[in-house]
Amino acid sequence: MTHQGAALQSYNNELVKCIEDLCTKRDELHKQILNEEEEKQKIQNDLRILSERLAKVNESLAKKIAARNDYDKTIADTEAAYMKILESSQTLLHVLKRESVGLEKTQPTAATSVTSLKSKEQLL
Repeated sequence: MTHQGAALQSYNNELVKCIEDLCTKRDELHKQILNEEEEKQKIQNDLRILSERLAKVNESLAKKIAARNDYDKTIADTEAAYMKILESSQTLLHVLKRESVGLEKTQPTAATSVTSLKSKEQLL
């Protein structure tokens, strides 16, 4: 029976050692789980912060794009109005030149006026 008792004690010791090894492995795994859960929380927090920043940047970007579009519209409208002013100025210049030529044709020139005055003086 001593032999059986020794074998039983050996099995018991081996069983206890296996259980202790399993407990050690479990504890190590538990530490890893805790570390990864902590890392997960940090990442989720970072993700939340980045999502908030992204939302703010998107909002700012949308406002700036709208403002740029307003600038583009104002510039286009101003350029169109300026082109109309140029066209009107050119038309006015042509009309003025035409009227000026017409006025010159109806007005006697200075030489003609002097000659006709001399002719009238000679007649008198």
